[in-house]
Amino acid sequence: MRKVSWLRRSRFRPAGRCGTLTPPHDDRSRIPSRPARSIKSRQYRNSLRAGVSRRRHPPPLRESAGEMKMAGAGDLMSHETLRPSMGTGAAIAHHGELIQGVFKDDGGRLHRGLVTLPIAGLRSEATFAKSDGNAVFVHPDHKVKASAAARLTLDFLNVAGGGELSLQSSIPVGHGYGSSTADVVASIRAVAAAFKVQLRPSSIGRLAVAAERASDAIAFDDHAVLFAQREGTVIENFGGSLPPLLLVGFKACGGVPVDTLQLPPARYDSAEIQEFGVLRALVARAVRLQDPYLLGRAASASALISQRHLPKQGFDEIAEIARRAGACGVQVAHSGSLFGLIFDLFASNLKRRAALVAQQIRRAGFKDVEFHLVNAEGWTW
Repeated sequence: MRKVSWLRRSRFRPAGRCGTLTPPHDDRSRIPSRPARSIKSRQYRNSLRAGVSRRRHPPPLRESAGEMKMAGAGDLMSHETLRPSMGTGAAIAHHGELIQGVFKDDGGRLHRGLVTLPIAGLRSEATFAKSDGNAVFVHPDHKVKASAAARLTLDFLNVAGGGELSLQSSIPVGHGYGSSTADVVASIRAVAAAFKVQLRPSSIGRLAVAAERASDAIAFDDHAVLFAQREGTVIENFGGSLPPLLLVGFKACGGVPVDTLQLPPARYDSAEIQEFGVLRALVARAVRLQDPYLLGRAASASALISQRHLPKQGFDEIAEIARRAGACGVQVAHSGSLFGLIFDLFASNLKRRAALVAQQIRRAGFKDVEFHLVNAEGWTW
């Protein structure tokens, strides 16, 4: 593989970690307090004698005593208290990851983590209607992860019964767009909305991981976080959104759908783990300064590391195209077939440069070239 020296140049030096706002490693909530005296009715005492549990969910899914106030009330009241209605929810897609690897938490423990690159132009939408039966029926019926997420959410809210879940999605499946995670997050939001409960992103992230074993940070929408995709926790909150970007996205040569859960986790060496710490600091600085070039540098370096573990055909050619076009960097779906070239949205002659890049990418044999705006705030392409 040729060295791609331009990927290591930047007008900034790597900074130390900054803007860190890491939640405690164990953020489980306390057991909800006893209800007010006015609720201590005969019905409540009888329900306790009958063995109704005041805490029926695994502790890790509770975030804090004040987070799920409505859900906590539902734990202690009769099911008539949470009157169901039709609930809707939506979730955006992503274009793989900006960085993905192994990172240290504040205690020095290592966690697999990633920073998602969200794209709001692709979405999954869910509708949930409560029913008296215990089963959750999903349409289309192959969306089994979404069905599992709906059941987990009902259990989390301590609501008996089931319902009907319907999904519609514009997200391609199997290339790294996060189609299954978007379905799962939309379903969780729809079930919660049916009971007029708004869950925090941290709770949604944990439910999503419980439903599909590994999940991206779609629950946080455009807020940049370093997310432990197999634990459902935030390793670092970068305190803002990514800078405005144009992403020229496409699929690798011969790109076919990938079942990410069938891929073995990459085994990084100590040098790579040290480099991930530098990339994490670059992302934090890029978010704070709203600098797309720093972000592109971090993404390019992470893509190079990924190339050692899950090689993508044509990577060197794409890196050369990006260099000639003056792109901020190269981005990949670390467990999918997606490539992306990152551009500063405010760069001069951007439309002409992006059109020329798209032509070169197509001539090189890549397919499905698309333009995505990230945090464009009303800009159109």
